[in-house]
Amino acid sequence: MRHLSGRPEPSCAADPPGVTDPTDPDEEATLLAAFANGDHAAAAALTERLTPRAFGLAYRLTGDRAEAEDIAQEAMVRLWRMAPDWEPGKAKVSTWVYRVVTNLCLDHKRRRKGRDGALEDAPEPLDEAPSVPEQMQDKARSAALQWALDQMPDRQRLAVVLRHLQDLPNPRIAEVMEISVEAVESLTARGKRTLTQLLRDRKGELGYEDD
Repeated sequence: MRHLSGRPEPSCAADPPGVTDPTDPDEEATLLAAFANGDHAAAAALTERLTPRAFGLAYRLTGDRAEAEDIAQEAMVRLWRMAPDWEPGKAKVSTWVYRVVTNLCLDHKRRRKGRDGALEDAPEPLDEAPSVPEQMQDKARSAALQWALDQMPDRQRLAVVLRHLQDLPNPRIAEVMEISVEAVESLTARGKRTLTQLLRDRKGELGYEDD
């Protein structure tokens, strides 16, 4: 099976991002401190860095594009509110944002409990559109991945999304989830097995060949 993200998904307006996390933690803290001192350009820089990642995580945890956008925005609003009280060295800014997004997503899931959790809207086509059959297959793969993620236990899903879609290293995931690196490794391994099992019977329709 290909990398879980399938293809680059660069912004909130397109498909949910499965991007690497190249942010410099020290620079994030510097930008946040600058914002707290009235530098709005610093806020713009942090927004550009962190909002797509917050949205990508929220989308994969909720399966709801509109809710994910609201959660990403709420996480950033909370970041601005606490900026004057930020303690450098206590945590990474992006790690704090991931924790807030995770908690907001769990709140969303509790509110949604009992309702149909199926994915309602297929992802939009890429701006640089490939052929129609390729677009349809990309949509099917993204929707199937979201369906499978929705079936997984919460902690496995979070570990898989952070590792394979957000490309965070295990120590960062451990900070976000507030567990040990060993526990992250176990959750990620179990989550990947669960995901593979869920998608096994759909390889043909999604255009994947058996290894």
